This record gives sequence, C-alpha cells and structure tokens, in this order.
Amino acid sequence: TSIKASSHRTSSTDSPAAMAIQSTMQVFAAVAIAVNFFTSSLASSVPVPTASIKGRLRLPDDKPLNSTLITLNDGQYSTYTQAHGDFVFHAVGPGVHVLEAHSPLHHFSQVKIQLLSESMEAPKCIEYVYPGAPKQAIPHPLLLTAHARYEYFEKRQGFSLFSILRNPMMLMMMFSVGLMLLMPKMMEGLDDDQKEQMKRQMEMQQDPSKMLTQLWGDISGTGESDNTTLEHRKASSKAGGKTARRTKRD
Repeated sequence: TSIKASSHRTSSTDSPAAMAIQSTMQVFAAVAIAVNFFTSSLASSVPVPTASIKGRLRLPDDKPLNSTLITLNDGQYSTYTQAHGDFVFHAVGPGVHVLEAHSPLHHFSQVKIQLLSESMEAPKCIEYVYPGAPKQAIPHPLLLTAHARYEYFEKRQGFSLFSILRNPMMLMMMFSVGLMLLMPKMMEGLDDDQKEQMKRQMEMQQDPSKMLTQLWGDISGTGESDNTTLEHRKASSKAGGKTARRTKRD
C-alpha cells in the first residue's frame, strides 16, 4: 500500500498542469525582478535637481554680528554666518524647508522655503516673526533683521524715594506719626465730658480686664448702670471722707 501511495504522489506532482503553473510563477518572478532593476537603474541615472539658499543676518543698528548657527529642518542642513552675516546652503533638494537662526543674543524670524522641482532657482519664502504670527512673503536671497534682544537678567533698581513710600511699614509709621501730631489739636476742640470719656477709654485700653468688662456690659446692657453705680460710689466715698474730716476738726 505504501508503494502505491508514493507512486500516486509522484504522478500527481509530475502532471502537466502542475508543471505549467510552476513555470508560469517562475516567469512572473523573473519579470518582476527585471522591472525592479530597470526602474532603480533609471531612477539612479536621472539626477535630482538641487539649489542654493542664500541670505544674510543683520542688526537694526548695523553693528557687527557674531558667527551664528543657521539650520534647515532642525539640523538636516547647517551652516554659520560669515563676517558680514552672509550664509549659504548648497545642494538643497526640492521640498519645504524651515530655516532658523540660533542666536543666543538676538531673536530672528523663522522662514519656510518651498523649492519646486520645476523652478528650483525661484524659491518661495514665507516669514514668521514668531511661531503663530501672521505670515508674510519675502524675496530671495533672504535678509533677516533682528527683532529683539534677549534679556537673561533683570537690571538692579537704584535708590528711589517712591520705593520707600511704597513700603507698607513706612506707610504705617507715617500714619502713626500723623495721628500723634493731630491728637493734641483734636483734644483742644473737645469739651470736659468728652475728654473725661476719652481718658477712661485710654485707661481701659491699658487694662485689658476693664476693657473686657466694658464690652460685656455693652453686650448685656448693664454697662451704663454699672458705670452709674461706680460713679455714685465714688461720689459717696468722697462725701463721706469730707464729713469725716469736718467732724475731726470740730
């Protein structure tokens, strides 16, 4: 039985239909390899167009600028400015490129440059003063002027009378001095009863226990009666002392 099965398998694989399918697949594979080789060789033989991107950095006051790093596409291409701020990128391919000036002292615009394979010698340049700012078209070669200077440290403020007057402690001290100067003039316009009441309030402020009893009396409504009783006691004690002195004299 095993001999019959093996003979059946060999006969099925050696059938004309299977051999035709296998030969067709080999022909398709060979054609695909040939086409791939032909297209790759053709692409390598056609040169990719390139162009040069030129520009210049300058300061508003036309002072000399230190050598500054200029990059395209976050470092895909990089160069440094020359003595007068000129720079150039050679052999830049078609596409959209982002130019940035990495200056530690001055802020320059960001420029997007579009190079089309049909017009490599006329790039389209769009300037952004800062990310998110309105765009504006600028000519090529580029001329980028610094917009601002970076300030890393705050300037030390000098002596000023206004800074002293803005101090809260100084304001409180001036207010207290003003009250001390105005209090005698305010006391002159008061009558004897008001002066006596003010003296009592000052005495209560010096003695916290009296202040608390006064506050409790004002809350409970017995403060005036207690004050009147105290005044009557003082008056009676004064009158008793006077009568005792008279009797001794008699």
